[in-house]
Amino acid sequence: MTLAQTLLAEVKQESANTRKLLALVPFDKADFKPHEKSMTLKRLATHVTETTGWWKECLLLDELDFSKSSGERKEYHSTEDMLAHHDALVANAEKILSEVSDDEFAKPWTMRNGEQIYFTMRKAEVVRTWCLNHLFHHRGQLTVYLRLLNIPLPGMYGPTADELGM
Repeated sequence: MTLAQTLLAEVKQESANTRKLLALVPFDKADFKPHEKSMTLKRLATHVTETTGWWKECLLLDELDFSKSSGERKEYHSTEDMLAHHDALVANAEKILSEVSDDEFAKPWTMRNGEQIYFTMRKAEVVRTWCLNHLFHHRGQLTVYLRLLNIPLPGMYGPTADELGM
C-alpha cells in the first residue's frame, strides 16, 4: 500500500468524524466563546472546515507564502452551507490522494511570509502535521465548545458518555 493510499483511508475515516461534529454546530450560537482569548464557535468551525481542504496547498504546491495569500475566507450562513463546503473539500482531498505519486511526499515544502521562512520540511511531514494533526487538534477544541453548549457529542473512536446515557 502506498503512502497516498494509507492517507486516503485515514482521510475518509476522519472526514466522516469531522462531519459528525460540524453537523452539530448551532449557528444561532455562532458568537459563543468559552474564553475572551478563544475563537468564536463559528470561526473555529470554519477553521475545522478549511483545514479539510489544505491538501492542495500542502501536497500539490511547494510552498505557502502568506504575503501572496488573499486571506479571504469562505463565509458560512448555516450549518448546511458549512457541511456542503466540507464535503466538497473532502472530495478534492480524496481526488488529490488518489492521483498523487509517493515521490511527491519526499519533496520539500516551505511556509513563509515573503522573505521570512517559518520552516521547510518534507511534504510527508507537512500533510501529517498540517492536514491531519492540526485538524484533529481543532476538532478536539470544537468538542469542548459543543460540550459547553450542552450539545450531546457523537463518538469518534468509540461511544461517548452521551451515547451511553451517562
